[in-house]
Amino acid sequence: MTTIESNEALVNKSAQDVYNFLSDFRNFEKLMPEQVVNWKATEDECSFTIKGMASLGMKIKNKTPHSLIEIESSGKTPFGFLMKCMITDKQTQSGVKLTLEADMNPMLKMMAEKPLTNFLNLLVSKLAEISAEV
Repeated sequence: MTTIESNEALVNKSAQDVYNFLSDFRNFEKLMPEQVVNWKATEDECSFTIKGMASLGMKIKNKTPHSLIEIESSGKTPFGFLMKCMITDKQTQSGVKLTLEADMNPMLKMMAEKPLTNFLNLLVSKLAEISAEV
């Protein structure tokens, strides 16, 4: 199992606001980079394509109010994964960190680890940027 972690981002919203935002995949489109196309989402599931790479599907597996959202791979994906959105209450702000636990063979890990790390860091930094919308 490969574990990839994002940096922690500080979001200028309460843990409850961040949790509510991240609990609905329809909000995730605002966080996605321009390389993501064919975005489709309901509250609990989404699918998309990363240009030149792969198509991915995700669904919410588990939620712990205001602190944790677990998202698992769904449908056709190149590897199985579990992504954890961890939210820490910091009074007037929230800390958000993403962890991806992926079932990748060594070759895939070598090719995908850096782009996936960059992707997770982009998601949390974009969340901090758009915190006014959260």
